[in-house]
Amino acid sequence: MVNVDTVYQRVLVLANKEQRGYITPQEFNLYANQAQMEIFEQYFYDLNQASRTIGNDTVHADIDDMLEEKLSIFERTESIYTAFPNQLGGGFVIPDNIYRISKVFNSTRDYEILSTKDWNDCINGGPLIAPSANRPIANISNSNLKTNPTGGSRNVVFFVKPAKVNWTYLLINLKAMYDANSSTVHFELHPSEETELVYKILKFAGVSMKQKDIAGAAQGMETLQIQQEKQ
Repeated sequence: MVNVDTVYQRVLVLANKEQRGYITPQEFNLYANQAQMEIFEQYFYDLNQASRTIGNDTVHADIDDMLEEKLSIFERTESIYTAFPNQLGGGFVIPDNIYRISKVFNSTRDYEILSTKDWNDCINGGPLIAPSANRPIANISNSNLKTNPTGGSRNVVFFVKPAKVNWTYLLINLKAMYDANSSTVHFELHPSEETELVYKILKFAGVSMKQKDIAGAAQGMETLQIQQEKQ
């Protein structure tokens, strides 16, 4: 977890609010959520890229381990009925908070996750390629998860999206002061992402305030931070 107030105060200091313009709580929350989702989505691209890297196995393993540690915050393993309580047209409705499904399995087999075309070919292609208990299949399309065979215990491994950040405040003498109440929502990212969050939010704020120097400086700091992480 990354403390939302710590990030906000760092952003305000770096933006030099007295001379460059004030970043309101509403603007900060908007930028904060955009920054958090960008970092979260980048994990999957980086993990895919790392898996294709040819070279030092030790370095490759370190990158994988680091990314998997960051992603583990969002990984869940649940019964398919618990994860997807709503059903529609023979499948399960995927809730909006689920970002990606990585595995479907039962007590003995992993389900092969197929494209819609391959799913239809298996279902309609006759007994030789039909799904069975020894070769169960799954399909994800249009926010819907289908499995075949459909009976018995089934489980799913998936990643949830980060909860929406919310910096809460009280107005004191017309000034927004941090209020750590029950509706405050901190960043769910790994603590190591605090600096990158600050730079990303600062970049968005600079663009919004039409301060090219702020946006450019933040972009440079963000790029340097990412390069250092990937060395």
